[in-house]
Amino acid sequence: MKSYAARRAALMAQMQAKGGGVAILPTAREVMRNRDADYPYRHDSYFYYLSGFSEPEAVIVLVAGKRNQSILFCREKNLEREIWDGYRYGPEAAREAFGFDLAYPVSALAAEMPKLLANAPALFYALGADSRLDAQVQDWLQDVRMQGRAGVVAPSVVHDVHVLLDEMRLVKDADEIALMKQAAEISAAAHRRAMQAVRPGLREYHLEAELLHEFRRNGSQFPAYGSIVATGANACVLHYRAADAEIRDGDLVLIDAGCELHSYASDITRTFPANGRFSGPQKALYELVLEAQAAAIAETAPGKRFMDGHDAAVRVLAQGMLDTGLLDKDKVGSLDDVIEKGAYRQFYMHRTGHWLGMDVHDVGEYREASVVEGEKPWRTLQPGMVLTIEPGIYVRPEPGVPEQFWNIGIRIEDDAVVTAEGCDIITESAPKTVADIEAVIRG
Repeated sequence: MKSYAARRAALMAQMQAKGGGVAILPTAREVMRNRDADYPYRHDSYFYYLSGFSEPEAVIVLVAGKRNQSILFCREKNLEREIWDGYRYGPEAAREAFGFDLAYPVSALAAEMPKLLANAPALFYALGADSRLDAQVQDWLQDVRMQGRAGVVAPSVVHDVHVLLDEMRLVKDADEIALMKQAAEISAAAHRRAMQAVRPGLREYHLEAELLHEFRRNGSQFPAYGSIVATGANACVLHYRAADAEIRDGDLVLIDAGCELHSYASDITRTFPANGRFSGPQKALYELVLEAQAAAIAETAPGKRFMDGHDAAVRVLAQGMLDTGLLDKDKVGSLDDVIEKGAYRQFYMHRTGHWLGMDVHDVGEYREASVVEGEKPWRTLQPGMVLTIEPGIYVRPEPGVPEQFWNIGIRIEDDAVVTAEGCDIITESAPKTVADIEAVIRG
Protein backbone atom coordinates (compact mmCIF):
# COMPACT_ATOMS: atom_id res chain seq x y z
CA MET A 1 0.00 0.00 0.00
CA LYS A 2 2.83 2.43 0.86
CA SER A 3 4.39 2.15 -2.59
CA TYR A 4 1.09 2.90 -4.32
CA ALA A 5 0.50 5.92 -2.09
CA ALA A 6 4.09 7.05 -2.73
CA ARG A 7 3.53 6.80 -6.48
CA ARG A 8 0.37 8.89 -6.20
CA ALA A 9 2.29 11.46 -4.18
CA ALA A 10 5.09 11.51 -6.77
CA LEU A 11 2.60 12.06 -9.58
CA MET A 12 0.89 14.88 -7.68
CA ALA A 13 4.28 16.50 -7.11
CA GLN A 14 4.81 16.52 -10.89
CA MET A 15 1.33 18.00 -11.32
CA GLN A 16 2.19 20.71 -8.78
CA ALA A 17 5.33 21.52 -10.75
CA LYS A 18 3.10 22.19 -13.77
CA GLY A 19 0.80 24.48 -11.78
CA GLY A 20 -1.52 21.92 -10.22
CA GLY A 21 -4.83 20.50 -11.37
CA VAL A 22 -6.92 17.35 -11.44
CA ALA A 23 -5.90 13.94 -12.83
CA ILE A 24 -8.42 11.33 -13.96
CA LEU A 25 -7.32 7.71 -14.46
CA PRO A 26 -9.86 4.95 -15.15
CA THR A 27 -9.28 1.23 -14.95
CA ALA A 28 -10.03 -1.10 -17.86
CA ARG A 29 -13.58 -2.02 -18.79
CA GLU A 30 -14.95 -5.54 -18.72
CA VAL A 31 -15.24 -6.93 -22.26
CA MET A 32 -17.82 -9.49 -23.34
CA ARG A 33 -16.43 -12.54 -25.12
CA ASN A 34 -19.75 -13.94 -26.27
CA ARG A 35 -23.26 -14.35 -24.86
CA ASP A 36 -23.23 -14.19 -21.04
CA ALA A 37 -19.45 -14.64 -20.86
CA ASP A 38 -16.77 -11.99 -20.38
CA TYR A 39 -13.10 -12.26 -21.21
CA PRO A 40 -11.01 -12.82 -18.05
CA TYR A 41 -10.73 -9.40 -16.47
CA ARG A 42 -7.40 -7.60 -16.32
CA HIS A 43 -7.15 -4.10 -14.81
CA ASP A 44 -5.52 -1.16 -16.56
CA SER A 45 -1.78 -0.97 -15.88
CA TYR A 46 -1.66 2.78 -15.21
CA PHE A 47 -4.58 2.52 -12.79
CA TYR A 48 -3.10 -0.45 -10.96
CA TYR A 49 0.34 1.17 -10.78
CA LEU A 50 -1.20 3.95 -8.69
CA SER A 51 -3.66 1.90 -6.65
CA GLY A 52 -3.09 -1.85 -6.38
CA PHE A 53 -6.87 -2.09 -6.80
CA SER A 54 -8.01 -4.78 -9.24
CA GLU A 55 -11.80 -4.43 -9.38
CA PRO A 56 -13.48 -3.16 -12.56
CA GLU A 57 -15.66 -0.02 -12.72
CA ALA A 58 -13.21 2.21 -10.87
CA VAL A 59 -11.60 5.60 -11.39
CA ILE A 60 -8.73 7.38 -9.59
CA VAL A 61 -8.93 11.16 -9.24
CA LEU A 62 -5.92 13.07 -7.93
CA VAL A 63 -6.21 16.71 -6.91
CA ALA A 64 -2.93 18.64 -6.79
CA GLY A 65 -3.51 22.02 -5.17
CA LYS A 66 -3.17 23.76 -1.86
CA ARG A 67 -4.07 20.43 -0.31
CA ASN A 68 -3.40 17.28 -2.29
CA GLN A 69 -6.11 14.63 -2.31
CA SER A 70 -6.27 11.11 -3.70
CA ILE A 71 -9.80 9.87 -4.40
CA LEU A 72 -11.08 6.46 -5.48
CA PHE A 73 -14.43 5.92 -7.16
CA CYS A 74 -15.43 2.25 -7.11
CA ARG A 75 -18.41 -0.09 -7.00
CA GLU A 76 -20.63 -0.06 -3.95
CA LYS A 77 -21.01 -3.10 -1.74
CA ASN A 78 -23.71 -5.34 -3.17
CA LEU A 79 -24.23 -8.60 -1.32
CA GLU A 80 -26.51 -10.01 -4.00
CA ARG A 81 -23.96 -9.43 -6.77
CA GLU A 82 -21.21 -10.83 -4.55
CA ILE A 83 -23.07 -14.15 -4.55
CA TRP A 84 -22.59 -14.27 -8.31
CA ASP A 85 -19.36 -12.37 -8.96
CA GLY A 86 -17.35 -12.45 -5.74
CA TYR A 87 -16.23 -10.00 -3.09
CA ARG A 88 -16.40 -6.22 -3.55
CA TYR A 89 -14.57 -3.83 -1.28
CA GLY A 90 -17.01 -0.96 -1.50
CA PRO A 91 -15.80 2.65 -1.16
CA GLU A 92 -15.09 2.81 2.56
CA ALA A 93 -13.21 -0.48 2.84
CA ALA A 94 -11.28 0.29 -0.37
CA ARG A 95 -10.31 3.74 0.94
CA GLU A 96 -8.85 2.22 4.07
CA ALA A 97 -7.23 -0.81 2.42
CA PHE A 98 -5.56 1.11 -0.42
CA GLY A 99 -4.69 4.32 1.37
CA PHE A 100 -6.87 6.87 -0.42
CA ASP A 101 -7.95 10.10 1.24
CA LEU A 102 -11.53 9.79 0.02
CA ALA A 103 -13.68 7.21 -1.74
CA TYR A 104 -17.07 7.45 -3.43
CA PRO A 105 -19.38 5.08 -5.29
CA VAL A 106 -18.54 5.13 -8.99
CA SER A 107 -22.16 6.16 -9.59
CA ALA A 108 -21.29 9.51 -7.96
CA LEU A 109 -18.80 10.53 -10.67
CA ALA A 110 -21.28 12.72 -12.53
CA ALA A 111 -22.14 14.66 -9.38
CA GLU A 112 -18.65 14.96 -7.90
CA MET A 113 -16.42 15.60 -10.91
CA PRO A 114 -17.75 19.07 -11.84
CA LYS A 115 -17.07 20.12 -8.23
CA LEU A 116 -13.51 18.78 -8.40
CA LEU A 117 -12.82 20.36 -11.78
CA ALA A 118 -14.20 23.78 -10.83
CA ASN A 119 -11.37 26.35 -10.78
CA ALA A 120 -8.73 23.67 -11.37
CA PRO A 121 -5.94 25.19 -13.48
CA ALA A 122 -5.35 22.06 -15.57
CA LEU A 123 -6.74 18.66 -16.41
CA PHE A 124 -4.33 15.71 -16.44
CA TYR A 125 -6.01 13.11 -18.61
CA ALA A 126 -5.18 10.78 -21.52
CA LEU A 127 -7.53 11.97 -24.25
CA GLY A 128 -8.44 9.28 -26.75
CA ALA A 129 -7.65 6.31 -24.53
CA ASP A 130 -11.32 5.71 -23.61
CA SER A 131 -13.89 7.29 -25.94
CA ARG A 132 -16.79 6.77 -23.55
CA LEU A 133 -14.96 8.44 -20.67
CA ASP A 134 -13.85 11.21 -23.06
CA ALA A 135 -17.53 12.03 -23.60
CA GLN A 136 -18.17 12.08 -19.86
CA VAL A 137 -15.19 14.36 -19.26
CA GLN A 138 -16.53 16.76 -21.87
CA ASP A 139 -19.90 16.78 -20.09
CA TRP A 140 -18.22 17.52 -16.74
CA LEU A 141 -16.23 20.37 -18.24
CA GLN A 142 -19.37 21.78 -19.81
CA ASP A 143 -21.09 21.66 -16.42
CA VAL A 144 -18.23 23.73 -15.00
CA ARG A 145 -18.36 26.21 -17.89
CA MET A 146 -22.07 26.72 -17.28
CA GLN A 147 -21.10 28.25 -13.93
CA GLY A 148 -19.06 30.97 -15.60
CA ARG A 149 -21.39 33.79 -14.54
CA ALA A 150 -20.75 32.80 -10.94
CA GLY A 151 -17.02 33.25 -11.46
CA VAL A 152 -16.24 29.52 -11.78
CA VAL A 153 -13.74 28.55 -14.48
CA ALA A 154 -12.92 25.22 -16.10
CA PRO A 155 -9.35 23.93 -16.57
CA SER A 156 -7.70 25.84 -19.41
CA VAL A 157 -4.88 23.35 -20.05
CA VAL A 158 -4.86 19.58 -20.67
CA HIS A 159 -1.76 17.48 -19.98
CA ASP A 160 -1.44 13.84 -21.01
CA VAL A 161 -1.12 12.13 -17.63
CA HIS A 162 0.24 9.00 -19.31
CA VAL A 163 3.37 10.91 -20.36
CA LEU A 164 4.18 11.64 -16.71
CA LEU A 165 3.43 8.06 -15.66
CA ASP A 166 5.44 6.56 -18.52
CA GLU A 167 8.59 8.13 -17.14
CA MET A 168 7.79 6.87 -13.66
CA ARG A 169 7.06 3.33 -14.86
CA LEU A 170 10.14 3.10 -17.07
CA VAL A 171 12.52 2.86 -14.10
CA LYS A 172 11.54 0.00 -11.81
CA ASP A 173 11.97 0.00 -8.04
CA ALA A 174 13.33 -2.93 -6.02
CA ASP A 175 9.88 -4.42 -5.38
CA GLU A 176 9.02 -4.35 -9.07
CA ILE A 177 12.32 -5.98 -10.03
CA ALA A 178 11.82 -8.69 -7.42
CA LEU A 179 8.40 -9.51 -8.92
CA MET A 180 9.83 -9.55 -12.43
CA LYS A 181 12.56 -11.95 -11.32
CA GLN A 182 9.90 -14.30 -9.94
CA ALA A 183 7.95 -14.09 -13.19
CA ALA A 184 11.16 -14.78 -15.13
CA GLU A 185 11.91 -17.89 -13.06
CA ILE A 186 8.41 -19.28 -13.61
CA SER A 187 8.66 -18.67 -17.34
CA ALA A 188 12.13 -20.22 -17.54
CA ALA A 189 10.78 -23.33 -15.84
CA ALA A 190 7.94 -23.44 -18.36
CA HIS A 191 10.38 -23.35 -21.28
CA ARG A 192 12.39 -26.13 -19.70
CA ARG A 193 9.19 -28.15 -19.26
CA ALA A 194 8.32 -27.69 -22.95
CA MET A 195 11.79 -28.87 -23.97
CA GLN A 196 11.42 -31.94 -21.79
CA ALA A 197 8.00 -32.71 -23.28
CA VAL A 198 8.78 -32.19 -26.98
CA ARG A 199 8.88 -35.10 -29.39
CA PRO A 200 7.96 -35.61 -33.04
CA GLY A 201 4.26 -36.33 -33.48
CA LEU A 202 3.02 -33.82 -30.91
CA ARG A 203 1.21 -30.68 -32.03
CA GLU A 204 1.99 -27.09 -31.20
CA TYR A 205 -0.91 -26.83 -28.77
CA HIS A 206 0.50 -29.71 -26.72
CA LEU A 207 3.55 -27.61 -25.87
CA GLU A 208 1.36 -24.58 -25.22
CA ALA A 209 -0.49 -26.68 -22.64
CA GLU A 210 2.81 -27.48 -20.92
CA LEU A 211 3.62 -23.78 -20.71
CA LEU A 212 0.22 -22.86 -19.28
CA HIS A 213 0.41 -25.68 -16.73
CA GLU A 214 3.75 -24.44 -15.42
CA PHE A 215 2.61 -20.81 -15.34
CA ARG A 216 -0.54 -21.50 -13.38
CA ARG A 217 0.82 -24.05 -10.95
CA ASN A 218 3.43 -21.50 -9.85
CA GLY A 219 0.91 -18.77 -9.12
CA SER A 220 0.92 -16.80 -12.38
CA GLN A 221 -2.47 -15.26 -13.07
CA PHE A 222 -2.20 -15.09 -16.88
CA PRO A 223 0.20 -15.50 -19.77
CA ALA A 224 1.72 -12.06 -20.38
CA TYR A 225 0.70 -12.38 -24.06
CA GLY A 226 -0.54 -15.01 -26.48
CA SER A 227 2.08 -17.75 -26.50
CA ILE A 228 3.95 -18.33 -29.76
CA VAL A 229 4.65 -22.03 -30.36
CA ALA A 230 5.85 -22.44 -33.93
CA THR A 231 7.25 -25.55 -35.54
CA GLY A 232 9.21 -25.73 -38.79
CA ALA A 233 8.36 -23.00 -41.29
CA ASN A 234 5.88 -21.44 -38.84
CA ALA A 235 8.86 -20.10 -36.88
CA CYS A 236 9.47 -17.66 -39.74
CA VAL A 237 6.13 -15.96 -38.92
CA LEU A 238 7.04 -13.42 -36.24
CA HIS A 239 3.64 -13.20 -34.51
CA TYR A 240 2.52 -16.77 -35.12
CA ARG A 241 0.23 -18.20 -32.43
CA ALA A 242 0.25 -21.72 -31.06
CA ALA A 243 -1.98 -23.74 -33.40
CA ASP A 244 -2.34 -27.37 -34.44
CA ALA A 245 0.62 -27.98 -36.74
CA GLU A 246 2.31 -31.33 -36.18
CA ILE A 247 5.87 -31.24 -34.84
CA ARG A 248 7.98 -33.34 -37.19
CA ASP A 249 11.32 -35.09 -36.82
CA GLY A 250 13.99 -32.61 -37.92
CA ASP A 251 11.91 -29.54 -37.08
CA LEU A 252 13.05 -26.69 -34.91
CA VAL A 253 10.42 -25.43 -32.45
CA LEU A 254 10.39 -21.74 -31.56
CA ILE A 255 8.57 -20.81 -28.34
CA ASP A 256 8.07 -17.17 -27.39
CA ALA A 257 6.14 -17.19 -24.12
CA GLY A 258 6.13 -15.62 -20.69
CA CYS A 259 3.86 -15.42 -17.70
CA GLU A 260 2.40 -12.44 -15.89
CA LEU A 261 2.81 -12.42 -12.12
CA HIS A 262 0.94 -9.84 -10.02
CA SER A 263 0.67 -7.56 -13.06
CA TYR A 264 4.33 -7.84 -14.17
CA ALA A 265 5.35 -9.55 -17.39
CA SER A 266 8.16 -11.82 -18.44
CA ASP A 267 9.15 -12.55 -22.04
CA ILE A 268 11.39 -15.44 -23.13
CA THR A 269 12.07 -17.05 -26.50
CA ARG A 270 13.89 -20.31 -27.01
CA THR A 271 14.39 -22.37 -30.15
CA PHE A 272 15.18 -26.08 -29.98
CA PRO A 273 15.18 -29.28 -32.08
CA ALA A 274 12.15 -31.55 -31.79
CA ASN A 275 14.30 -34.69 -31.93
CA GLY A 276 16.91 -33.45 -29.45
CA ARG A 277 19.71 -32.82 -31.94
CA PHE A 278 20.46 -29.69 -34.00
CA SER A 279 21.33 -30.43 -37.61
CA GLY A 280 24.46 -28.83 -39.04
CA PRO A 281 22.67 -25.89 -40.72
CA GLN A 282 20.40 -25.40 -37.70
CA LYS A 283 23.36 -25.33 -35.34
CA ALA A 284 25.28 -22.89 -37.53
CA LEU A 285 22.44 -20.35 -37.53
CA TYR A 286 21.57 -20.97 -33.89
CA GLU A 287 25.08 -20.23 -32.71
CA LEU A 288 25.14 -17.15 -34.92
CA VAL A 289 22.02 -15.80 -33.17
CA LEU A 290 23.49 -16.71 -29.78
CA GLU A 291 26.67 -14.80 -30.62
CA ALA A 292 24.58 -11.81 -31.70
CA GLN A 293 22.69 -11.89 -28.42
CA ALA A 294 25.95 -11.97 -26.46
CA ALA A 295 27.13 -8.90 -28.37
CA ALA A 296 23.88 -7.08 -27.54
CA ILE A 297 24.08 -8.04 -23.86
CA ALA A 298 27.61 -6.61 -23.70
CA GLU A 299 26.20 -3.26 -24.90
CA THR A 300 23.40 -3.20 -22.30
CA ALA A 301 24.71 -1.05 -19.46
CA PRO A 302 24.26 2.41 -17.90
CA GLY A 303 25.33 5.16 -20.25
CA LYS A 304 24.81 3.03 -23.35
CA ARG A 305 22.08 3.99 -25.82
CA PHE A 306 18.99 1.83 -26.26
CA MET A 307 19.99 0.99 -29.84
CA ASP A 308 23.61 0.12 -29.08
CA GLY A 309 22.66 -3.49 -28.40
CA HIS A 310 20.67 -3.71 -31.61
CA ASP A 311 23.55 -2.28 -33.64
CA ALA A 312 25.97 -4.79 -32.11
CA ALA A 313 23.63 -7.70 -32.82
CA VAL A 314 23.05 -6.57 -36.40
CA ARG A 315 26.79 -6.43 -37.06
CA VAL A 316 27.25 -10.03 -35.88
CA LEU A 317 24.21 -11.29 -37.78
CA ALA A 318 25.14 -9.50 -41.00
CA GLN A 319 28.67 -10.93 -40.93
CA GLY A 320 27.19 -14.38 -40.31
CA MET A 321 24.83 -14.00 -43.26
CA LEU A 322 27.83 -13.28 -45.47
CA ASP A 323 29.87 -16.15 -44.02
CA THR A 324 27.09 -18.74 -44.45
CA GLY A 325 26.13 -17.59 -47.93
CA LEU A 326 22.68 -16.39 -46.95
CA LEU A 327 23.80 -13.12 -48.51
CA ASP A 328 25.91 -13.23 -51.68
CA LYS A 329 28.99 -11.05 -51.21
CA ASP A 330 29.18 -10.45 -54.95
CA LYS A 331 25.69 -8.94 -54.88
CA VAL A 332 25.49 -7.14 -51.52
CA GLY A 333 29.10 -6.06 -51.03
CA SER A 334 30.98 -5.75 -47.75
CA LEU A 335 29.71 -5.94 -44.17
CA ASP A 336 29.40 -2.16 -44.02
CA ASP A 337 27.45 -2.20 -47.29
CA VAL A 338 25.06 -4.81 -45.92
CA ILE A 339 24.39 -2.70 -42.84
CA GLU A 340 24.17 0.63 -44.64
CA LYS A 341 21.75 -0.67 -47.30
CA GLY A 342 19.78 -2.85 -44.86
CA ALA A 343 20.29 -6.06 -46.87
CA TYR A 344 20.31 -8.04 -43.61
CA ARG A 345 16.59 -7.24 -43.17
CA GLN A 346 15.75 -10.05 -45.57
CA PHE A 347 16.52 -12.41 -42.68
CA TYR A 348 16.33 -10.13 -39.62
CA MET A 349 13.57 -7.56 -39.74
CA HIS A 350 12.77 -6.58 -36.15
CA ARG A 351 14.47 -4.62 -33.41
CA THR A 352 16.57 -6.44 -30.82
CA GLY A 353 14.53 -5.44 -27.78
CA HIS A 354 11.76 -3.47 -26.11
CA TRP A 355 10.92 -2.18 -22.64
CA LEU A 356 9.36 -4.72 -20.29
CA GLY A 357 7.27 -4.18 -17.16
CA MET A 358 3.56 -4.21 -16.35
CA ASP A 359 2.97 -4.54 -20.09
CA VAL A 360 5.02 -6.88 -22.23
CA HIS A 361 5.72 -3.99 -24.62
CA ASP A 362 6.03 -1.59 -21.75
CA VAL A 363 5.68 2.17 -21.69
CA GLY A 364 8.46 4.72 -22.04
CA GLU A 365 10.01 6.73 -24.85
CA TYR A 366 12.77 5.05 -26.83
CA ARG A 367 14.34 8.40 -27.70
CA GLU A 368 15.40 11.24 -25.44
CA ALA A 369 12.29 13.32 -24.79
CA SER A 370 14.27 16.38 -23.66
CA VAL A 371 15.62 17.10 -27.15
CA VAL A 372 13.28 19.59 -28.84
CA GLU A 373 14.79 20.15 -32.29
CA GLY A 374 16.33 17.74 -34.77
CA GLU A 375 16.37 13.96 -34.56
CA LYS A 376 16.17 12.83 -30.97
CA PRO A 377 19.01 10.51 -29.88
CA TRP A 378 18.17 7.05 -28.62
CA ARG A 379 17.45 6.78 -24.91
CA THR A 380 20.39 6.42 -22.53
CA LEU A 381 20.05 3.33 -20.35
CA GLN A 382 20.05 3.74 -16.59
CA PRO A 383 19.77 1.34 -13.63
CA GLY A 384 16.26 0.06 -13.06
CA MET A 385 15.25 -0.05 -16.71
CA VAL A 386 14.17 -3.50 -17.91
CA LEU A 387 14.30 -4.58 -21.53
CA THR A 388 14.34 -7.69 -23.68
CA ILE A 389 17.31 -8.75 -25.81
CA GLU A 390 16.04 -10.87 -28.71
CA PRO A 391 17.96 -11.19 -31.97
CA GLY A 392 16.78 -13.71 -34.51
CA ILE A 393 17.12 -15.04 -38.03
CA TYR A 394 14.30 -16.19 -40.31
CA VAL A 395 14.99 -17.89 -43.63
CA ARG A 396 12.13 -18.27 -46.09
CA PRO A 397 12.62 -20.22 -49.31
CA GLU A 398 13.78 -17.86 -52.05
CA PRO A 399 15.93 -18.14 -55.17
CA GLY A 400 19.58 -17.59 -54.31
CA VAL A 401 19.15 -18.61 -50.66
CA PRO A 402 20.99 -21.87 -49.82
CA GLU A 403 18.33 -24.58 -49.59
CA GLN A 404 19.89 -26.15 -46.51
CA PHE A 405 18.71 -23.10 -44.51
CA TRP A 406 15.16 -22.89 -45.87
CA ASN A 407 12.33 -22.65 -43.30
CA ILE A 408 14.68 -22.22 -40.35
CA GLY A 409 13.41 -19.63 -37.89
CA ILE A 410 15.43 -18.91 -34.74
CA ARG A 411 14.99 -16.32 -32.00
CA ILE A 412 16.70 -16.21 -28.60
CA GLU A 413 15.22 -13.77 -26.08
CA ASP A 414 16.08 -12.91 -22.50
CA ASP A 415 14.99 -10.23 -20.02
CA ALA A 416 17.67 -7.82 -18.79
CA VAL A 417 17.59 -5.50 -15.79
CA VAL A 418 20.04 -2.62 -16.19
CA THR A 419 22.24 -2.41 -13.07
CA ALA A 420 24.97 -0.04 -11.92
CA GLU A 421 27.63 -2.35 -13.39
CA GLY A 422 25.93 -3.58 -16.55
CA CYS A 423 22.86 -5.77 -16.73
CA ASP A 424 21.38 -8.78 -14.94
CA ILE A 425 19.88 -11.43 -17.24
CA ILE A 426 16.99 -12.65 -15.10
CA THR A 427 15.91 -15.43 -17.49
CA GLU A 428 19.24 -17.27 -17.68
CA SER A 429 17.84 -20.44 -16.11
CA ALA A 430 16.02 -21.24 -19.35
CA PRO A 431 18.46 -23.52 -21.23
CA LYS A 432 20.13 -21.63 -24.06
CA THR A 433 23.38 -23.21 -25.30
CA VAL A 434 23.29 -25.98 -27.86
CA ALA A 435 24.73 -28.46 -25.37
CA ASP A 436 22.30 -27.55 -22.58
CA ILE A 437 19.25 -27.67 -24.84
CA GLU A 438 20.18 -31.02 -26.33
CA ALA A 439 20.85 -32.45 -22.86
CA VAL A 440 17.47 -31.30 -21.52
CA ILE A 441 15.54 -32.70 -24.48
CA ARG A 442 17.34 -36.03 -24.60
CA GLY A 443 17.47 -36.32 -20.82
